[in-house]
Amino acid sequence: MLLGVSQWLSHKLKIDVTIIRAGFVIAVLIYGTGLMAYLILWVAMQFSE
Repeated sequence: MLLGVSQWLSHKLKIDVTIIRAGFVIAVLIYGTGLMAYLILWVAMQFSE
């Protein structure tokens, strides 16, 4: 995605970044909550560094 959240989250959780990106895309397409989760994680990422 755009803000580096997937890369940050993959580093924290020790999961491949492709799986996390696919999860965000699926969450946006099916539930519509992926974008909100992405923005919340972006804010969390800004305060954790």
